[in-house]
Amino acid sequence: MTEKSDFHEHLEGWFAGRLPSEWFVGPIDVTFDRDEILVVGTLAEPELPKDAGPETRTAAADARISGFREDTRAQRMRIADEAERRFGRKISWGARCADQRQLFTTLAIPAMTRLRMPEREVLDTLVDAGVARSRSHALAWCVRLVSERQEEWLADLREALKQVQEVRKEGPKD
Repeated sequence: MTEKSDFHEHLEGWFAGRLPSEWFVGPIDVTFDRDEILVVGTLAEPELPKDAGPETRTAAADARISGFREDTRAQRMRIADEAERRFGRKISWGARCADQRQLFTTLAIPAMTRLRMPEREVLDTLVDAGVARSRSHALAWCVRLVSERQEEWLADLREALKQVQEVRKEGPKD
């Protein structure tokens, strides 16, 4: 497991202290990038009969998440406004219940890139085959696929980047 940055720990602490304690069971999950902070908490599971089937369990978890989203909207917006002023990033929310996870109010950030013909051909093939609606959608699909298939490699890369950041911190001061 990788160490968390001071900023990550600060974010977790701030949100843990700022969010109402009755919202979630257990600690929240806070992730961030240059543009967005995502806060996901685990909701208490609905009480169901022991013989409830998978459809009932899924429907109950989905309803619990939907209810949380609607019931907490105004307060989440106030907290998000406060956090956005404090941290300079948009705040997004999500909730987990049983085996269901839903994200809401998340950003879709455009990412400009220059592609040569062979890369464009890959995207166009995905569009022509109906896998994607557009080149933009095809590129997002490719990124998700790499993320899913190469998680171990990406984790190693993130760890190496943290080590580089630590060495930079220990380097010469201005």
